[in-house]
Amino acid sequence: MKIVVDAMGGDHAPEAIVEGAVLAAREYETPIILTGLSEKIQTELDKHDPDHELPIEIVHADEVVEMHDSPGKVLRSKRKSSMKIGLDLLKEGEGAAFVSAGNTGAVLAYSTIILRPVKGVDRPAIAIQLPTLKGTSILLDAGANVDCKSTQLFQFGIMGHVFAEYVLEKENPSVGLLSIGEEDGKGNEIVKETFQMLKKSHINFIGNIEGKEVYRGNADVIVCDGFTGNVALKISESLAEMIGTNLKLMFQSNWISKLGYLLLK
Repeated sequence: MKIVVDAMGGDHAPEAIVEGAVLAAREYETPIILTGLSEKIQTELDKHDPDHELPIEIVHADEVVEMHDSPGKVLRSKRKSSMKIGLDLLKEGEGAAFVSAGNTGAVLAYSTIILRPVKGVDRPAIAIQLPTLKGTSILLDAGANVDCKSTQLFQFGIMGHVFAEYVLEKENPSVGLLSIGEEDGKGNEIVKETFQMLKKSHINFIGNIEGKEVYRGNADVIVCDGFTGNVALKISESLAEMIGTNLKLMFQSNWISKLGYLLLK
């Protein structure tokens, strides 16, 4: 299974991207195509694989999508970017998957135009895995669509169910709708409409779940609009950072705590 990787996407590209590709190729023997500025990519690749033994090839792209570029600008003016070239290769069957750590809006815009959503899906969504007390859960949308119709949230529920069942191999995965209360009538009108649609579907819909339920793992799939999902994600990231910092300070408060910290490491 060959993976196409945008070598120019991300804050530390191409250095970090090439290094990650090398690690993947070595550990999993995965063939990889790196798209982007070929000279820069080759320079980084030579640092890790000077004898060119790994199954990594480079496809040149003249342009780079910057993190501040708007999706509209990218579609109009960057038709030879590493991102577009990579997605073109995927569409042509040269790879089984495309990976980019770059501009999220640009990836979604390119993907929608080049790959097209499957039948019955209006918009793509960003799905993220969250650690829970029972393993992991999928949350979508995590930021692709700030405003959603109930039909689109319903589609996210179906997409998440399929992903959890076939990719994460969860049997009859449960789907919950993120809302301000567990009762059927809680939430805004769009959430209420989505609730009724999911309730009538064939999937294992368990109803509304509140924010406090997200990390308990009672729902394998959590459905929400991109605005809510992204806010939840960023709060979670900040909370994890705060807990980590406070634990480190606590462990450094005296020599016994420092010893415990070293043993934990």
